[in-house]
Amino acid sequence: MEGLQDKVVVITGASEGIGRALALALAQSGARLVLSARNEARLGSLADEIAQLSDSVQQVQPMDSAPTPLVFAADVTHPAQCEALIQATIAHYGRLDILINNAGMTMWSRFDALSQLGVLDEVMRVNYLGPAYLTHAALPYLKASHGQIVVVASVAGLTGVPTRSGYAASKHAVIGFFDSLRIELAEDGVAVTVICPDFVVSQIHKRALDGEGKPLGVSPMQESKILTAEACAQMMLPVIARRGRLLITSLRGRLGRWLKLIAPGLIDRIARRAIASGH
Repeated sequence: MEGLQDKVVVITGASEGIGRALALALAQSGARLVLSARNEARLGSLADEIAQLSDSVQQVQPMDSAPTPLVFAADVTHPAQCEALIQATIAHYGRLDILINNAGMTMWSRFDALSQLGVLDEVMRVNYLGPAYLTHAALPYLKASHGQIVVVASVAGLTGVPTRSGYAASKHAVIGFFDSLRIELAEDGVAVTVICPDFVVSQIHKRALDGEGKPLGVSPMQESKILTAEACAQMMLPVIARRGRLLITSLRGRLGRWLKLIAPGLIDRIARRAIASGH
C-alpha cells in the first residue's frame, strides 16, 4: 500500500490477534518490520510465515521484497526493555518511521466481585504505562523521521463497559495520553493515530483476568459474530497509511460517541446488552 512501502515499523503484541494480522498485512505492503511481544517462539513463527509469504509473492511477481523481520522479545511494562527494543531497531535499520503500540490485556469481572485489586495495576501497566514507556524511548527517532505513533485502544476507551471497568479505565487513559501527545508533537511533524476496535476475535479474551486474577481460559465472546483480526487489520491499514487521526471500527462505536452526549442512558443500555450477548 502506498505510504507504507519501506517504512520501518515496530509492532508490539505481534505474536497473535490484531498484531499478528497487522504484521502480515504490513509485510505485504512492503514495510520493514520489527516484531515484538513476550513470546519469542510465536514471534519466530510469524517471521517464518512472513518470509514464506514473501517467497510466494516473488514466484508469482518478481519485486523488491522487504527484508526478513527483526524479532525482539520484550515486555513493555519494563522501561529498560522498551529502550532495548528501540535501540535494536535503530541498530538494525538505522531509523524508525512508525511505532504501533498494540500490546494489551483485559479483565472480565464486575468491580464488586474483584477480590484481587492487583488486577487493576496489571491492566494499567500493560495497556497504558507500556505504550507510554515505549513511546518515550522512540520519540527522538520518530521526531527525526517525522514519523507516526499508532496506538490500539478500544471502543471501551470511549465509554463505560460493565465487567470491564479496569480495562475501560486503562483505555480511557491511553486515549487521553495520546490525544495530548498529538498536540505536543504537532510542531515536530509526528502524527498520532488512535485505533478503537470493537470486539475482535483474539486470544486476549481467553487470557482475560477474572475477579481472582486468574485467566478465564475460554472466550466469553460469540466469536462467529465479531470482527476477525484479519478484517480489523485491513480496516487499520489505510488509516495508518494516510496518517489518520482516529479509526472506530464499528457503527455502534461511532454512534456511541454522539449518543453519550445526547442520550447517555441509551449508550449505557447498549453497552450492557453487548456484554450480555457477547458480541
